Amino acid sequence: METEKRRTTAHEGAPRGVTRRIDALHAALTERPVALYGAAVLRIGYGLLYLVFLLREFPHRDVIWGPGSPWTPALAEELFDQTGWVSLLTLSDNGAYFELCYAAALLISLLFMLGWHTRAMSVLFALVVASFHARAIFMTDGGDNLILLMSLYLVCTACGRRWSLDARRARLRAIRAEPEVRTGDARAGALRGQLETARTLLTTVLHNCGMFVIAVQVCLLYGSAGLYKVQGGSWGNGTALHYVLNLDLFRPWPGLSQLIDGHHVLIAVACYLTVLLQVAFPFVLFGRLKYPVLCMLLGMHVGIAVLMGLPLFSGAMVVADAVFLPDRFYRSLGRLCRSAARGGAGHGAPAADIAQPPDAVVTEPAGRAPVRVGRPRTGRAAAPQGSSGGGPGAR
Repeated sequence: METEKRRTTAHEGAPRGVTRRIDALHAALTERPVALYGAAVLRIGYGLLYLVFLLREFPHRDVIWGPGSPWTPALAEELFDQTGWVSLLTLSDNGAYFELCYAAALLISLLFMLGWHTRAMSVLFALVVASFHARAIFMTDGGDNLILLMSLYLVCTACGRRWSLDARRARLRAIRAEPEVRTGDARAGALRGQLETARTLLTTVLHNCGMFVIAVQVCLLYGSAGLYKVQGGSWGNGTALHYVLNLDLFRPWPGLSQLIDGHHVLIAVACYLTVLLQVAFPFVLFGRLKYPVLCMLLGMHVGIAVLMGLPLFSGAMVVADAVFLPDRFYRSLGRLCRSAARGGAGHGAPAADIAQPPDAVVTEPAGRAPVRVGRPRTGRAAAPQGSSGGGPGAR
């Protein structure tokens, strides 16, 4: 009540349109977490990418990050004095300590990808990425720079609410705890309800701010890259990709690079299209035009991964682009996957069952458990809320 009074007082004298925008912004920030499936895709994507990256470099781990690296811990410490970086890998030059850190990094990446105690794992994952990045800062290709930024942003998000072990555990806990909550003390239940409300508000605000920062980061990355290319003469005359395809350092498939380089018109069109896509990307996010743009960017990143041998960078960018797809896209994708797993709608549940929306939740007074309302599904028990991801208790 006091909050409503303060908001009413603050809005007095303001134009009605401005007041509505302020209320809408306040509601969007505090009432509902946005892009929960997008956050889950970021968690799974970056956890998987870094896990594959560490496994790929496992035979060379000592030369890149370990005591046998030409970039010794002493040299790294000198650079840290100038840059302010820190790394757990430089705390000791003992080989056993490094192997323990490497094994821990593999385990943390796996658990973060699976969404096991995601809040704690997100902090540990960010620490792992920062430590390995700082230890061999000159051995990077640009992809781990983006993964480092995203790992820091994901600490603030509720990326474990969908498609995670936390979400599954929260659903099972809600089913088991419902009878106990109904018979519990009303006063204690009211206190728990108030604490849960405050916690939910804080989590929602942090999550929405984190997702907003991630979206802005990707827009700045594409926009600045496009504007930087516009200033270059080689991109303006359509010859930039010709020089890229002839760099020995970025030619994992020389025959394929030569074959593509022979099509001069194709190279020029690809140059202009790359610049156009990157510059226009921040301006097409609020319309349907973003879908073909995202598809073309996906093709561009696949080309970079294959022709230039930069799979980590391309994978990091593809995962970042996925955050702009709406939750309804991922829900539809989840329904298609479940339908395919059942052998198709013709061999499993009827089509009306597949398209059925998730069960609604009716909020009860403080101290009582929420009651799920929904039509029973034919041939099987009704799934709990958030069957494609997780309940609001998953953090």
